[in-house]
Amino acid sequence: MWSSDWSSRCATTRTTGTNCHINITQSSALRRLQVPRKPHTVRLYNNRRRSIAVRMAMAEAEAKEDTTMAGSGGKSREELNKGIAELYDESSGIWEDIWGDHMHHGYYDPSQNASLSQHRSAQIRMIEEALRFAAVTDDSSKIPKSIVDVGCGIGGSSRYLAKKYGATTQGITLSPKQAQRAQALAASEGLADKAFFQVADALDQPFEDGQFNLVWSMESGEHMPDKKKFVSELVRVAAPGATIIIVTWCHRDLSASEESLRPDENELLKKICDAYYLPAWCSAADYVEILQSLSLQDIKAEDWSQYVAPFWPAVIRSALTWKGITSLLRSGWKTIKGALAMPLMIEGYKKDLIKFAIITCRKPE
Repeated sequence: MWSSDWSSRCATTRTTGTNCHINITQSSALRRLQVPRKPHTVRLYNNRRRSIAVRMAMAEAEAKEDTTMAGSGGKSREELNKGIAELYDESSGIWEDIWGDHMHHGYYDPSQNASLSQHRSAQIRMIEEALRFAAVTDDSSKIPKSIVDVGCGIGGSSRYLAKKYGATTQGITLSPKQAQRAQALAASEGLADKAFFQVADALDQPFEDGQFNLVWSMESGEHMPDKKKFVSELVRVAAPGATIIIVTWCHRDLSASEESLRPDENELLKKICDAYYLPAWCSAADYVEILQSLSLQDIKAEDWSQYVAPFWPAVIRSALTWKGITSLLRSGWKTIKGALAMPLMIEGYKKDLIKFAIITCRKPE
């Protein structure tokens, strides 16, 4: 069981004194994770003045006494997992029918107007940009050969990476229908012996220690009720020297003078949590702190919000087509509730509250 763990603190606790070391192409005065002035400018974070070890110890102690958390209506981990599984059981078929097999944002040039076919290309570009940001090599002698896809959806990333690298991939999801569909698609693409999928909890992964040399999490971290446990599991299954890539929704970093998000910001995030079965949000800087506490190397983080800006308006437009409306009506209440919440995501991005973040690192040899 879990409770007032690390993630629940992330939305309510002040982020103190983060010093961001930015590469020499930018002013050293830029101290916080922001929309980048130039594409792919890397931010590296030092330890904060307040000890993360103390905060984690406090969270672990409280977790023994409380079995609920702030976020999606104070739901327990089991309730959240059940809701997530049912949401994606309902909605994945609709998404695949309209958008294809990649269930994540696309990566766009800023202010780009794109057609549906270009949106699908942007989703592939998101994968490639994430690999490039993490410096995953194309050198045939060093490419990843064993990959885990944590929160795999219907396996779009897994199959893409299996083909790109000739790798064996393992995908996990809470949704039985997603796992079944992902395996069927792998077989239809001649990857039955390369891409494997199963129902499993990302906080308790069914893999041996040190099994994978690329650990991939594309937009699943926002569903994790215990961010520390989530990251610890990613690190556990990573082989020495492995690359870990986390692409996830975050809330903005707090300023040095802030103890928490504003009440109106918390209220907006709560509405989104209720629609998408999300626990409390945290910032990219909070992820970086966790990685630092685990002694990971080459930690990098960046705000990619400007590069995903066209995505949610495009999803809304597709939902408002005749095909989208009739599909929603056939799907179920959870999917309809998620569709109705899509404008809230746009509002969050426009207010600079929601950030689309990439965080990468390497496990020591």
